[in-house]
Amino acid sequence: MKNAFKGQVIRLLDEHRIMTIATLRPDGWPQATVVSYANDGFVLYSFIVRNGQKYTNICKDPRVSISIAKDYPQPLAIKGLSLAGQAKVIEDSGEIDHAYSLILHRFPEYKIMPRPNPDVVRLIRIVPEVVSILDYSKGFGHTDLVNVSEHDLEEFVESQRHHWAGHWAEVSPKADA
Repeated sequence: MKNAFKGQVIRLLDEHRIMTIATLRPDGWPQATVVSYANDGFVLYSFIVRNGQKYTNICKDPRVSISIAKDYPQPLAIKGLSLAGQAKVIEDSGEIDHAYSLILHRFPEYKIMPRPNPDVVRLIRIVPEVVSILDYSKGFGHTDLVNVSEHDLEEFVESQRHHWAGHWAEVSPKADA
């Protein structure tokens, strides 16, 4: 991903706190729900309930679509993201701890709540594979489409290996199925 686009994506991710995530139900209908998220660069983390439809959908088909924006009072001020990627249910305690600290940093009001119980709540990670940057200041409905390359995914995984040395099992972008 070009550095200018990557920087713009990360700025937009950092500016927002909720996203709409669409999964595929077993009957083929899409299901869209709003969830909170935290990001580490362009990698998204969200805790979801284990007995919910969204978790069931992701376990059957990890492909997700995401939109992130806020309510802008002027139509030509709209800026946001549309993302496509695969959701991965995370089991690694080091990565769960990392995501939890990101969530608490973004949502300090969550500190009064108990830590998510893995029997009830699961962590998902989404590394976007396709990103559309919405910027209506460049014209109504303007989007810039960016495909995240294999190199970008490998670069992310390598940075995480370095960051979490000793915590993560062997990870590769294609092994996240």
